[in-house]
Amino acid sequence: MPAPKRAPSNPSRRPPSRTHRPASRRAVRRTRLGLATLIALASAALLIALVVWAIIAREIAPLSNSTRQSFDAIIVLGTPADSDGNPTPELLDRITEAVHEYERGVAPRLIVTGAAAHNHFVEAEVMARVAQAQGVPASAILQEPLALDTIQNACYSARILQTHGWHSVEVISSASHLPRAAMIFSHLPGQPLQWRMHAAPDNLTPGYYSKAAAAIETLKTARYLVWSRWVESCDQ
Repeated sequence: MPAPKRAPSNPSRRPPSRTHRPASRRAVRRTRLGLATLIALASAALLIALVVWAIIAREIAPLSNSTRQSFDAIIVLGTPADSDGNPTPELLDRITEAVHEYERGVAPRLIVTGAAAHNHFVEAEVMARVAQAQGVPASAILQEPLALDTIQNACYSARILQTHGWHSVEVISSASHLPRAAMIFSHLPGQPLQWRMHAAPDNLTPGYYSKAAAAIETLKTARYLVWSRWVESCDQ
């Protein structure tokens, strides 16, 4: 009996080759990896650009808008006390320098500004206590106990100045803090204010801390340039 004839094979009906699936998956995986790498590189480039912008802005920020040698008040920008309510080395540097400037006759009064921003001790109260212990009479110290950041330090202190009809200040803080503070004071709304920045000597703060503070301030400056300056205002 003759063998049955096999039906001719139809190439169009052959099952799809599985050898193409792994290749397709590899291509998709390569595409995804390439896209992720591109996004990571773009993000890194943007971050570097922001940091460079902040560094340049800090370098060119003017530290005064006046040639005055005496002022209506000295503003001392706050920084947290320690967990026991005692001044940290950085805070002690700032308020001690403010007392020295007061004794030199730079201004007849101090405005100490800062809330309980990082613990339950109000920075302004701690600074006022230290200033009085160093010989400044309580009548020459005004406390601003509400500010939670440098923008609020400037805004709320400016309100005190306006209330009393004062128009000029020396602003004291750590050296790394002053460029950003200068940018903020230079953009205060309302009546023009004459000011200059004055750095507290880094007498008690370890050098490595100062370098870390400068790096942090650079990042805060970048944030101010792209966000805080436009979102936070003295009207809030």
